[in-house]
Amino acid sequence: MKKLLLIIFGLLTFVAQAQDVDVDVDMEMETENVWEIKANALYLVLGIAEVSLERSLNNNSAIGITGSLPFDDSVKENIEYLVTPYYRYYFGAGQTEGFFLEGFGMLNSIETEIFDFDLEDDEDFTTDFALGIGLGGKWVTSGGFVGEVNFGIGRNLFNTDEHDYEVIAKGAITVGLRF
Repeated sequence: MKKLLLIIFGLLTFVAQAQDVDVDVDMEMETENVWEIKANALYLVLGIAEVSLERSLNNNSAIGITGSLPFDDSVKENIEYLVTPYYRYYFGAGQTEGFFLEGFGMLNSIETEIFDFDLEDDEDFTTDFALGIGLGGKWVTSGGFVGEVNFGIGRNLFNTDEHDYEVIAKGAITVGLRF
């Protein structure tokens, strides 16, 4: 009986040591920082060039920045530019992939309509800053190809009396590379 208890105790000790080794490997993976560069295919179809750069902080979180410039004349009438820094927390099994929640800020320059008594509307742009939240999902292949879908909504904070855009929304279907 004592031999059986010693064998069981020895096996449990061996299993516990093996688990410690796995935890150390996981800790090394968490500290590995990866970068991603992505383009928003949805906005490209709508007439806006949008590119994002994201850096993982650990296995579950990342920071990034997105820049958007319209190239279609009909979009240029309403939007001059968008710059959106963000923080994401990921719930997936892999490093910064799977379902995520996002907090973002958005520096935006959007159309301001000024009414003139000559019955002409003059268009100018007003710069504002918005805060918002979002959610989405990211998939990464073993070769580093990234696909992502996300949506966010927020509110402009400052010049809301000068334009009609108090609430802002953003959406993306992005493709990119992890390196």
